[in-house]
Amino acid sequence: MTFATLWSSILEVGRAPSGGYRRFAWTREDHTLREWFAGEAAARGLALTEDRAGNQWAWWGTPGEGNGVVVGSHLDSVPDGGAYDGPLGVVSSFAAVDQARADGFEPGKPVAIVNFGDEEGARFGIACAGSRLITGALTSDRALALSDDSGVSMAQALKAAGRTTDIGPDAETLSRIGCFVELHVEQGRALVFEDAEIGVGTSIWPHGRWRISVPGRANHAGTTALVDRDDALLKAAALVQAARAAAEENGCVATVGRLDVQPGGVNAIAEHVDVWLDARGASAAAVTACVAQVEADAQALGATLHQLSWTEDTPFDPALATRLSELLGAPMLSTGAGHDAGILANAGIPTAMLFVRNPTGVSHAPDEFATEDDCLAGVTALTRVLKDLAA
Repeated sequence: MTFATLWSSILEVGRAPSGGYRRFAWTREDHTLREWFAGEAAARGLALTEDRAGNQWAWWGTPGEGNGVVVGSHLDSVPDGGAYDGPLGVVSSFAAVDQARADGFEPGKPVAIVNFGDEEGARFGIACAGSRLITGALTSDRALALSDDSGVSMAQALKAAGRTTDIGPDAETLSRIGCFVELHVEQGRALVFEDAEIGVGTSIWPHGRWRISVPGRANHAGTTALVDRDDALLKAAALVQAARAAAEENGCVATVGRLDVQPGGVNAIAEHVDVWLDARGASAAAVTACVAQVEADAQALGATLHQLSWTEDTPFDPALATRLSELLGAPMLSTGAGHDAGILANAGIPTAMLFVRNPTGVSHAPDEFATEDDCLAGVTALTRVLKDLAA
């Protein structure tokens, strides 16, 4: 099956009116994509397994102890996200297995394609939940208690999807992995400047998420004098600006991309606002200083900051990255985006990433794009990687 045929087979799943995608964990769209993955595995005679977080693994060969060559990525999306972030890695992995077989390659090691669940964290707020759960970076109790915007907990969502709530670390699955190579569309334009179709990842910047709870007092929008108002949304707006200023001062990036305003009436002064902060940078010290500055500003407004997740600087396996760079003649680059590859790297698994050129650099938006030629170059590169590592 060609890359184009595979790609088009999921193109309409979860497409939103914006042209972007809304593919969230344990929803109907997620179920459709999981069924698609299972069907593609079955069509190739790959053995489908699931781990204790519901991540899907399609094995070519019998999984052994610590020697499996794993490729793949995720199929979920951010709200109104692009088509390529995640699915490009999964589709390219199936296409690479097809190409390797067409070339007559017989792996000397078991090969797996993985679909990690809930990578974006769009529904429950914790990114890379599937990989965090199996590595123990996210506890089952905390995961099951997370809730979405409608107040549905992960435990309730799993039950509604007909899934078990017996989730958690999975040492057996992890023991099968010899190395993991995740192909992903580049989120940025480094490869444009390098004039290269493919790049090899060296590390992921330290990054984290925080929620700031901002108090106020509800009141009537028309009868309350400005001097008498305690407007939580006005304080939240100040914190959005404070985050930008702190990022500029400390040489990192900080983003507020979500607000939850209560009671949410057009004619009511906000009583409470939850502000979600994302901060990242090449230096953990810079990110920490940035967030500390925002926290001080929040405390001055009577608000409190809660850490939701934190990932230290994550270097990929240097020997593996160098091997792939030399094999492909590809430049090496770091990234400010988090990935399941980073979670596995932090768990001690030799990990690397391949990036496919993104001509605009846009990601997490409907305009995210990679040309078909560059996507095919990614499949070719991943095929070469599979042959080299699984020989």
